[in-house]
Amino acid sequence: MKPCHPLDADPLARLSNWYDTPLGRQVAQAESACLERLLIDTFGHYLIQVGAHDQFQQAVKTCRIHRQVVLGETLDNAQCVQSSKLAGILSRPDRLPLASASVDVVVLPHTLDFCLHAHEVLREVERVLIPEGRVILFCFNPLSLWGLMRWMPRRRPQVPWCGGQLTPFRIGDWLQLLGLQQETREMLVFRPPLQRACLPQLDRLERIGSHYWPIFGGVFGVRAVKRVKALTPLRPSWVRRTRLLPGRPMEPTARKNGHVGRG
Repeated sequence: MKPCHPLDADPLARLSNWYDTPLGRQVAQAESACLERLLIDTFGHYLIQVGAHDQFQQAVKTCRIHRQVVLGETLDNAQCVQSSKLAGILSRPDRLPLASASVDVVVLPHTLDFCLHAHEVLREVERVLIPEGRVILFCFNPLSLWGLMRWMPRRRPQVPWCGGQLTPFRIGDWLQLLGLQQETREMLVFRPPLQRACLPQLDRLERIGSHYWPIFGGVFGVRAVKRVKALTPLRPSWVRRTRLLPGRPMEPTARKNGHVGRG
């Protein structure tokens, strides 16, 4: 696998390639099942997902959000959503070209792990979420065997160990500072980060780990909600929703001239 660096132009694209490895498929399966559980009671007009669209496509389809949009930092990453009939927007995750208070759900599959300005990403998420909107994120847990692998010289420059090391406690603090209330946290992937860990005989580790040492899961998923204190009466439900993109209707990635839209 090609080495990467956390400051690469689009490390999330390299994460998508890692998801195609045997170990990556195990992680993607656990995260996809968790995402489906966290989306089961969500609804609204817009869901924004930053990267990794292929791995979570089926899970996202199960939710009741009307319009689903994938954001990517590179042309290829944004255009590849055409096959799934999703809209795609070319954008940096810490500079979302979206209207404030326009999005119902934001999904961040390891976006914070591979973004230099992780706190700014969450700040942007808080800005674009509507009141009572939700963010769902996944991060690799440094307080686990997965986190320890980062200190091995041969592993450190590779995905997924080249990313940031954000503990669930730091993520919780950031969410609280931004007014995002953590609703639930799930610890996932208790098998060791080795290719032979994909053996079915090790499935028992998943059941034991989640019961006896949940904090040591290799991945954690968090769902948080944007709480806003209402100082004035809420607007009637019939008022027209804010457009997703300021100033013009949302357009899909694929256009007649073959170019990708920028927000």
